[in-house]
Amino acid sequence: MEANIENLYRHVAFLTSIYPYRNYKNIESLQKAAAYIEVEMKEIGLPTTRQQWEAKGNTYENIFAQYQPKKTKRFIIGAHYDVYKESAGADDNASSVAGLMEIARMLTEISLNLDYGIDFVFFCLEEPPFFKTDKMGSYIHANSIADTDKDYIGMIALEMIGYYREEKQISKDDSLYKNQLIVSWIKRYDAFNKKISQLLKANGKMDSRRLSYANDYLNNCPSDHRNYWPFHIPAVMVIGTGGHGNPHYHTNTDTIETLDFEIMREAVGSIGYTLFNFSE
Repeated sequence: MEANIENLYRHVAFLTSIYPYRNYKNIESLQKAAAYIEVEMKEIGLPTTRQQWEAKGNTYENIFAQYQPKKTKRFIIGAHYDVYKESAGADDNASSVAGLMEIARMLTEISLNLDYGIDFVFFCLEEPPFFKTDKMGSYIHANSIADTDKDYIGMIALEMIGYYREEKQISKDDSLYKNQLIVSWIKRYDAFNKKISQLLKANGKMDSRRLSYANDYLNNCPSDHRNYWPFHIPAVMVIGTGGHGNPHYHTNTDTIETLDFEIMREAVGSIGYTLFNFSE
């Protein structure tokens, strides 16, 4: 089961072509991104819903799609579609949105009968000035499911899975190469976190390493997954790396030309494998 490079490129190309850029000030641009995601999800056979909320006098939306919606036990995977200031946001975070859509396509194409359902959530307002506030789309979603009758296994937030470097990391561990997916978490959910990293490796396409933070570390794991911890849902961030981070992060050079779609395909395949083979 492989991800399709053409699909990944097409999704990133569309999202990065939206101008003005998809930041919180440009409501029409965010609406274009949301509409694109919604159409793509419906075309692969997953009905969608929109979750709306108000922030700074504007209306923002999460796009939500479910696989096996009648299953009580569920797994959440999400990615944010907004960008930071004046950036096309190819890696941060069009790469992850594209990956999430492709994982959904792969799943529906093979029609897996899983013991759990999967919730695909495309978040708005991950970026500043809303980061670490209750206006983040992921907080809105996490709060909305807190008192439901569903049994949530866990959550994966995808971040920046398209940029990779050629050089090997400087490390005593010779296994740390560019083809990596880093799993970042807090110690409270060690068992869940370790299993995610193990499954990412098990597909045989990508390496994975783990970063563990103290439960009360102030800057632990800055992404959408943090909003699920207060509601007792295990959650991790999965992020691609070339070993030294992406130098285009939060700049106007975060463009589609900087992404490695060959490695990104392997990353998406490994994330899909993890999602489809998780068992408690």
